[in-house]
This record gives sequence, structure tokens and C-alpha cells, in this order.
Amino acid sequence: MRASTDRRWVLGWLGLLPFAARGQPDALHLRSAAQAGAPFKYGSAASARPGLCLEIAQAVGQGGSGLRIVGLDREVTLRRLELLLEQGELDVFFCLLRSERRLRMMRYLPVPLYRVRHVLAMRMEDMDMPRTLDELREVSRRRPVLVAQGTQLAQTLKDARVNHVEEAKSDREALQMLLRGRADLVYGQEQNLRALVREAQLEALLRVGTQAFAEEFQYAVVSRQLPESAVQRLLQRLRQLEASGELARIVRRYD
Repeated sequence: MRASTDRRWVLGWLGLLPFAARGQPDALHLRSAAQAGAPFKYGSAASARPGLCLEIAQAVGQGGSGLRIVGLDREVTLRRLELLLEQGELDVFFCLLRSERRLRMMRYLPVPLYRVRHVLAMRMEDMDMPRTLDELREVSRRRPVLVAQGTQLAQTLKDARVNHVEEAKSDREALQMLLRGRADLVYGQEQNLRALVREAQLEALLRVGTQAFAEEFQYAVVSRQLPESAVQRLLQRLRQLEASGELARIVRRYD
């Protein structure tokens, strides 16, 4: 009996015992991806600010959780991300707004990651920026309002009876269309629009408003095909990050 105990101690000291045998959880690899065209959420891993959602995903895999989030170096469009989650080809994605359509495709974890504000971007020399939904509806009767394809924001505008809405492939393309005069307004998430304007050094040409037309939370989502045991481990880790203040610390870095 003593020889067996000594052998386990030696193997543990050498790092050769499995996680579970040393009182740590088994390693669990979860497939994910980065969202293309969203530098605020997923930027460059080599940057001092690699992206808020990328940092959250990295934090999930730290702290002895045994979780490994893989595939974050792969950029995928938002619509493709939704399809991959629905088909079970991705296990988890950070971060996504809630919608009825998405609730049928994937499962939301009940830990809010951060709050987003819906704002407008427009050319610097143009008219006063709309500050109410009534003003936005009036402007949209003359020229379309641009939103990124596949986002929940188009539905938000539709629900608000802003009916003249056109979709661009991404917020980045929407801002380029705005510069070319294809539209007078872009409706998007404040943090992402500001990051794109700053990244392209367009501060002298474009302005992002401060008036919020809606506010929502971003969440982590998982495939409905992910085993419940894996879902609970991921949820437990997110709750740990929330309770320790680490999640709030990451979010403050991007204020």
C-alpha cells in the first residue's frame, strides 16, 4: 500500500498523472471561432487589446478550469457562425446578442458578458444626427439606414418601424458605403463602430453618436448538441469569472 502511494506521489510530482487523479478536472476541448469584421470583439491576438470577446474566451481556459477553447484564430462571418453552432460544428461562441430566432438555433448561457449600446454613425459634414426613433424614421424615408448583415440590429429597427433598412456584409463595409455616399447613416453597436473608425483612422471623416437607441447584453452561446456535462462546466467557469470580478475587469479594459 505504501509503495503504491509513493508511486502516485512521484508521478504527480513529475506531472504524469491525469488531471482527475490529481484532483483537477479532465481537459475539455471546446471548438469556437472568431467573428470576422468585429475588431472590438476579436482583434489581433498580438495586440495589447486583442478584443474583448477573445480575452473572455482566453480567461475561460485559464485558472485550472481544464477547459480549452480552440479555433479562436479562425475568422468566420456572423451568419456562418450561427449555422456552425446550429449544426454542432462549433461548441461555443463568445459573444452574441439574444434573439428569438437564435434561441431556436442555439443555447444561451445565463451570464451576461457585457452591455452594448445601439448608436448611429454618419459623415462628419452631414446633417444633425437623429436623436430619437421618430427622427430616425423620418431620415430613413429619404435614404436607407445601413446595418451589418446577419445581426440582430436589423430586426431591432424593424420592430421600431424603421422600414428603409439595407444590409452590408459587415460594419466595416457599411462604413465604407457611408463614405461613398451610398447611405447617410449606419446603425450598429457603439464599441464596434468606434473601434472600426479608429482602426481605419477615419475620425476626421466619420462620427459615431452617443445617443443610445437600444441597450442589450452579449452572452456566450453553445450548440444544442453539446453534452450537458460540458455545458455545466462552461457555465460554472463563467460564474467563477463573474463572481471573482475578472469578467468586469476585462470589460473595463475596453471602456
